[in-house]
Amino acid sequence: MYNNGLLDMKTIQGRFLIRVGVDIDVPLVGSIAFGLIDRGTNVIQVRPVSFCNLCCIMCSTDAGPCSKWRQAEYWIDLDLIVEWFKGIVKFKGSKHIEAHIDTVGEPTLYSRLIDLIQELKSISGVEVVSVQTHGQNLSVDKVEELEDAGLDRINLSVDALNPELAHYIQGAKWYNVEKVISVAEYLVQNTKIDLHIAPILLKGINDEEIPKIIKWALKIGAGKRWPPLGIQKYVPHKHGRKPKNIKVMNWSEFWAYLKNLERRFNIKLIPSMEDFGIKRMNILPAPFKVGEKVKVKVVAPGWLKSEKLAVDMKCLRTITIIRADHIPLGSKVNVRIIRNKHNIYIAEPLV
Repeated sequence: MYNNGLLDMKTIQGRFLIRVGVDIDVPLVGSIAFGLIDRGTNVIQVRPVSFCNLCCIMCSTDAGPCSKWRQAEYWIDLDLIVEWFKGIVKFKGSKHIEAHIDTVGEPTLYSRLIDLIQELKSISGVEVVSVQTHGQNLSVDKVEELEDAGLDRINLSVDALNPELAHYIQGAKWYNVEKVISVAEYLVQNTKIDLHIAPILLKGINDEEIPKIIKWALKIGAGKRWPPLGIQKYVPHKHGRKPKNIKVMNWSEFWAYLKNLERRFNIKLIPSMEDFGIKRMNILPAPFKVGEKVKVKVVAPGWLKSEKLAVDMKCLRTITIIRADHIPLGSKVNVRIIRNKHNIYIAEPLV
């Protein structure tokens, strides 16, 4: 589980780059930053990489080169992802599974994305493979590769059609929304991949862009099999970014906003689970309860500052230890589980 070579870890964007399955061997269930997440449905989230090349002003995970909270980034070995994914699919009954490739960064930066899609699509019981992206790394050639690999849907985050506003929101002058628009239109017109456009409403910043995005999505024919649009609400997070001049809406205000747009454009903007084929399924069992004391081995720096990454002694789950600056790598310590929702484990040290 622990590789002494970890002391000579590579870096990316000034942070540790930890290759799971190469530098360390840990369970792919347990971390929010990488691996696989089962939230009790037929959709399994696949997180093969954590880094990003944008600095979006509203990023809930503080991704990209301007991150203030992150100290480590992760890249996951393809074979390890496939092995663990197959195990979860079998647990779910090997039917009606969607593999949704999303990350706390940008999924298209995963160096083996095409291979990953092919492998996931070939697993018995996997009916849909989808990817979440801002589209900045897509091209005509790339979407053709994605189609050949078996990708079914792209959830595209376009937060503004205006180039200058898009630069500002995505936190990158080089971000070219006009190229993203062009590639998206090519995808709809020339491939079998479906397009679901998912902007984030930033009240006071991109209000005027949302109706334009809706018109564009309807014009190009997005949403052949799934809903064409899914407007998201900005939710402040403790370690996320908080844009200046934003007006944070409560949920009642947000739903009212969407209903008004539904009437205006005669389109459904509040999708149900059924619209995406999402079904409730048994969730993976949680081996550790909140409040339970667990002995773990510390194997790597954690995702955020002051955290450490650890595994229990039976190597069942990856566990993130908070307030762990004083705990050396390679040590064995006792921790108390303080969170285990959806098998994502957070613990505090007992030393």
